[in-house]
Amino acid sequence: MDLGDVVLLVVGGLVAGTVNTMAGGGSLLTVPLLVIAGVPGNIANGSNRVGILASNLTAAAAFRRLGVSGMSRMLPVLIPVVAGSLVGALLVSRLADETFERTFGVLMVPLLLLSLRPPRVSAFGPDAHPAAWPAPVAATVFFGVGCYGGAFQAGIGLLLVLALSQSGLDLVVANTVKVVVILAVTVTALPVFVVGGRVDWGPALVLAAGFAVGGALGARITVQSGERVVRPVLVVAVLGLTGRLLGLW
Repeated sequence: MDLGDVVLLVVGGLVAGTVNTMAGGGSLLTVPLLVIAGVPGNIANGSNRVGILASNLTAAAAFRRLGVSGMSRMLPVLIPVVAGSLVGALLVSRLADETFERTFGVLMVPLLLLSLRPPRVSAFGPDAHPAAWPAPVAATVFFGVGCYGGAFQAGIGLLLVLALSQSGLDLVVANTVKVVVILAVTVTALPVFVVGGRVDWGPALVLAAGFAVGGALGARITVQSGERVVRPVLVVAVLGLTGRLLGLW
């Protein structure tokens, strides 16, 4: 790497870490940047996860420091997502990447439309909490999200936020849950890539430095600005990911 590559990765990591914390899809920027910096494409996917780990560590710490926590709602999501991520990481080399990505690209559009609706509210009066999905439905949905994240990483944050929003959480709380869940997913999947020799540690650590700062910054913006800022970022990020998965750009 030369100085230009270092600057490119740090700045790209900063932007992606911020966007990832507020919505998701930042890896659509950082994986190509790793390739530009000389990392082979099949190594960039694994190397990018080092930055994802750094970003979600700092974001989780920032959310906690700012007094926002979704920990009580995390466990029903965490178990199926982590299980799915392990399956996805182990099977990614056996899957047809193009078919898998296009399938998720088609699914992103209805998920976006669903997420723009107000959360479903249970019929127990105006002060009732949003209604939750039945346990089997939630487990199936989040296992599928985990499979995608374990295999490809890019866009798992968006899928989680959309699913969590549709299950009844507002976007700020959904993002706090998402950050901790992705942290667990990354801790589960990253060793598979490390053992397989699919991490280039030099560029990965440089990228992680920018990601770490971006994660904390994104958490602060999310808490201070709320849904009025998070929702437009989410819409743009989903449309960008959909276009990428469908091969439109």
